[in-house]
Amino acid sequence: MASSPCMPHPCLVARASCDSSSCSSSFSAPLRHRAVKCSSASASRREFSLGSSAFSLLSLAGFARAESIPTEAPKQLCDNACESELENAPMVTTPSGLQYKDIVLGNGPSPPIGFQVAANYVAMIPSGQVFDSSLEKGAPYIFRVGAGSVVKGLDEGISTMKVGGKRRLYIPGSLAFPRGLNAAAGRPRVLPNTPVVFDVSLEYIPGLSDTDFE
Repeated sequence: MASSPCMPHPCLVARASCDSSSCSSSFSAPLRHRAVKCSSASASRREFSLGSSAFSLLSLAGFARAESIPTEAPKQLCDNACESELENAPMVTTPSGLQYKDIVLGNGPSPPIGFQVAANYVAMIPSGQVFDSSLEKGAPYIFRVGAGSVVKGLDEGISTMKVGGKRRLYIPGSLAFPRGLNAAAGRPRVLPNTPVVFDVSLEYIPGLSDTDFE
């Protein structure tokens, strides 16, 4: 019966029973060629097997590390103590239907219509899920009051705040997003004309100092 192309030469199997001369004499050129090819193939298979095992172990280790890393909670303007205080804070309702509760009143000037303001905000759907936040962007958002560059409820709500103040705005759908907002990674969708909640802090009014209103 013809041997398999990858069947080892007897001198390769029982090396102790063959001396170097006998192996050399009985090792024909074709057999030597096949032995070299088979050795290379076996080594390649062993390397692939070891490489695959190492890759699997690394993948599992990476997955385990990812599973063990806790998801960071969104940054908030109102912490747990603030939430408790808000429960007893008076609710103000404006003629437009906007409602708000002051968290901190502030002691600076209020922004005149047409002036820019720098504000931090955390925007949420009524369930409390955050869909936008200046805190995650790392800088206050600057916009012009009364210019229509933000939703109507935010524009109205910040116009009566004072610098240093912090407020929660309960914005009805009519003053929110008429076209809604699409969902993003980790962010909920905002349906058209649905209520939203904004926590807002008025940081400063560019170009306007406190002494201008003393």
